[in-house]
Amino acid sequence: VNLAHASMPSLTNLQMELRKVCNHPYLIKGVEESEGAAGSTGIDALVRASGKLVLLDKLLPKLRAEGHRLLIFSQFKIMLDIIADYLDQRSLRYE
Repeated sequence: VNLAHASMPSLTNLQMELRKVCNHPYLIKGVEESEGAAGSTGIDALVRASGKLVLLDKLLPKLRAEGHRLLIFSQFKIMLDIIADYLDQRSLRYE
């Protein structure tokens, strides 16, 4: 058994893996752990890892200041979990 091939996603899963990484790299198995080992932890690492969270981090304070509410959709429940972690760390209320 070739271990190099065993750790790589199959071609059928490649599209799904690419969709995950476009949302947030932490959705790929092992990335969050390797980031933690490299010394990048906390809310700043979570936000910097994803352009979508960078945008959300910039927009949310402006929207909250104007009294807006925000509805976020995702096809990935685990992405919603990451957003929930982000909101918890920013002490923002969500339902």
